[in-house]
Amino acid sequence: MSCSFNLKNISYKNDTKHLFSNINLDVGHEQKVAIIGSNGAGKSSLLKIIAGLESNYEGELHLFHNKISSKKEYERFRSDIGYLPQDVSDFFLCPTVIEDVMFNLRCRGEKKEEAYTKALVILEQLNIVHLKDRIIYDLSGGEQKIVAIAGILITKPKILLLDEPTNALDSSSEQKIIELLNSINKSMVIVSHHKSFIEKLAPTIYELKSNGLKLI
Repeated sequence: MSCSFNLKNISYKNDTKHLFSNINLDVGHEQKVAIIGSNGAGKSSLLKIIAGLESNYEGELHLFHNKISSKKEYERFRSDIGYLPQDVSDFFLCPTVIEDVMFNLRCRGEKKEEAYTKALVILEQLNIVHLKDRIIYDLSGGEQKIVAIAGILITKPKILLLDEPTNALDSSSEQKIIELLNSINKSMVIVSHHKSFIEKLAPTIYELKSNGLKLI
């Protein structure tokens, strides 16, 4: 199986304490993996390491069989990684849904008409085209999460990294996120502390411990 990424003996400590060591993980093409763990175990930090947002770690990160030794080396794979933070309130850069979903394509130099058409397509695929002209901050938490995912998917990343995608959502919004993620065929790592949620998404589940990942 072709690997999307590999972690080899990853260790990490923040300003106050050592969080984890001996993290080894291989995620294959279109494989969905979930990582659970207690609050403060370092789940978000581990996801940020994979996303290239945290460089203060020991060990090796490989993307598509390429060893990543610096942020500069990571940059050529940046467009292949779609990262959804736990809190999406600071994720949005434009006032309306359609403008925000278009944003990354416009930054890449695509013409407004082309970006608009592609944004409509992704909104239709996610069943939220009716929200296209809404102000993002007037949406519910679940709607905001789906809009954020739309803004990621429009760039066609190969790997999705999702940090607590249903955090603070009601059961109806959580079910919509589950249905959406189950419909996406991409390599995916989902971090959550809700085992019942990720059991509906990922056939492979690990628990993050201070001394490594435990397959459960």
